[in-house]
Amino acid sequence: MELSTGLGWTRLPMLVAAFIFASVLTASAQIIPPAAAVPDEEAEAAEAPDVNDPDVLKGIDVDKLDWSQLAIDAGTLNDITAAKKRAQAAAKDGLNWSSNANANGSSAVKVKQSVSSFWDARIGADMTVASEPRTMSELLAQKATNGGNLPQSSGSAWAAATAPGAGSIWDKTAVEARVDPGAEQSKVGASLIKSVPLSNDTSLTLQNGYSINQQGTTALPGVGGHIMRNYETDQSAKVTLTDTGTSITAGQTLSTTDDKWLHKFGAEQKLFDNVTVSGSVGETSQGAINKSLTAGFKKSW
Repeated sequence: MELSTGLGWTRLPMLVAAFIFASVLTASAQIIPPAAAVPDEEAEAAEAPDVNDPDVLKGIDVDKLDWSQLAIDAGTLNDITAAKKRAQAAAKDGLNWSSNANANGSSAVKVKQSVSSFWDARIGADMTVASEPRTMSELLAQKATNGGNLPQSSGSAWAAATAPGAGSIWDKTAVEARVDPGAEQSKVGASLIKSVPLSNDTSLTLQNGYSINQQGTTALPGVGGHIMRNYETDQSAKVTLTDTGTSITAGQTLSTTDDKWLHKFGAEQKLFDNVTVSGSVGETSQGAINKSLTAGFKKSW
């Protein structure tokens, strides 16, 4: 909002106060009080302005001030506040991009967007973007890093939503679908989640997951198709200690390609703000033990 005189908005309150103050002084100087009410010397001292006082309205044409700028009601202020909230919500629900460099020279790019806040529905894509070598030295370096081959670009699209649970049986239901056209893979899964508080600073989260993994393409006219499906279920229990920032997870997984449950144990520790360290130990279908230790940093702004 700008004044028609070109004066800054921050100077308007000072000008208004100065104008009112000068008007009061002028009006007071024109009123002659009764002689019996105030002594003559005191009245003259109180009414006569000091000649040394600065003229705060010097160089200002009062008739050109736009006093309508002060006519702002509470409804207008509410509209401004609501518009700012809508703008913040739109920025939050917009596309969220992230990119990380891989060791082989490619970049891992992730993008997601909120579709609906009712069920926390989201869509997104996870991509591996390989850069084209610009010089012969870059070409040789990329081939040396990737075992003689150039890194290839790939990607998968996904959609996810979180729905309410079924009363006291479970708290919420998480559904996710993912499609990888390049690898001819797709996955549809659902998880039932139940949280139980154990104490003021300790909670237990139980989760049962079910998924269908499909490999191959559907047959088309004139083109043969071959589809393989794998059904998988997993169960996990997670204990979270809020005071120490520690969480411990134990779970197991069973699929149609394996003939036994594969167990997994993990722990995560929050070191300080936004920095965590996690480790896990799990069984594999080949009988070997899979171990991992990772550290992560996450910051949102």
